[in-house]
Amino acid sequence: MPPMCFPLLRVESSSMSAIGHSVDSVTSKQFASQFTCPVYHHRERAQINQRRLLRGIAMSQGRGRRNRKHHDKEKIINLGDKGREVMEDINENSQVIQQFHEYAAELDAKHDRYERIFKINRDVGIESKRIIFLLHTIDKESKRNAVLDTAKTRLDNVVQKLFRNIATELDGQDAYQFHRAYRAGIEEYIEALTFHEYLQNGDMQDWSALEKALTYHTTSSPTDSPEQSTSKTMQVMVTPTDYILGIADLTGELMRKCINNLAIGDVSSCYQTCNFVRKIYIAFLGYTSVVHNNEVNKKIITLKHSLTKMENACYTIKVRGSEIPKHMLADVAIAAAEEYATEDDEGYQAF
Repeated sequence: MPPMCFPLLRVESSSMSAIGHSVDSVTSKQFASQFTCPVYHHRERAQINQRRLLRGIAMSQGRGRRNRKHHDKEKIINLGDKGREVMEDINENSQVIQQFHEYAAELDAKHDRYERIFKINRDVGIESKRIIFLLHTIDKESKRNAVLDTAKTRLDNVVQKLFRNIATELDGQDAYQFHRAYRAGIEEYIEALTFHEYLQNGDMQDWSALEKALTYHTTSSPTDSPEQSTSKTMQVMVTPTDYILGIADLTGELMRKCINNLAIGDVSSCYQTCNFVRKIYIAFLGYTSVVHNNEVNKKIITLKHSLTKMENACYTIKVRGSEIPKHMLADVAIAAAEEYATEDDEGYQAF
């Protein structure tokens, strides 16, 4: 307490008479409040607030008056110990427990199978993209047959090795439960397969031919009696939607091929490719008018953009071909195709 406060804390009887009003009319609490040092009053108020704060913290941590009776550790139930006691009393030979063990084993087997199919699907997608890149390297007629033969061999290897492993995993299983695991790979393979067929024949096979190619027939004969052989059929399920989505991705590769052919001076193939993509677009419009699929609706917007770029390039060649030198025609047509603003197009609106 500061020394300056001492004269104010103690008041003698002689000084009491000098006060203008009677001491009797002033209570001791009012008297103390009138003659208390301001510094001391401030410190006392700070200590009171500090004690209240500590009391509030203690009660929030469970040490208040309301929680005193809960501090008896003997009355606290440990859920871990209780659960351990219940587990010890469970009869492992019970039919219910055995049934749940079978459920767990079945789920584990399903998840492991899904992961194995997903890994094969990743290999299918990688190999299919590499085949597409290989087909884009055809820039001369002299190397055309060699590239097409190499791509055909690699496509057959994908069918005989990777997809055969997927068919083995799906044998005896519900294919719809594992369809999502290999759907991306099958779409990439359809894109590569149809791109190869277009470059080789100017056309592409239908969905039934692909389904037939992914059907495998195996023959197994017992070792003790070879004459009693049994045949088994395995198949990789390919839905029509998978095939349609793969064809939609094909149009993007055809657009790139059209622009590349224009850069090397092959103008006639640009018109052919543009007409082919236009036929695909018309077929998609007929499909989406009766079948509503969000993924197909998104693909058709990209298809429209690719077709418009090809049409702009072909239009520039046809209209301005006579007024532009041949060595500059490719650059002008490519620039016209790239000037198409996709964000300004209203896109395809599903019904």
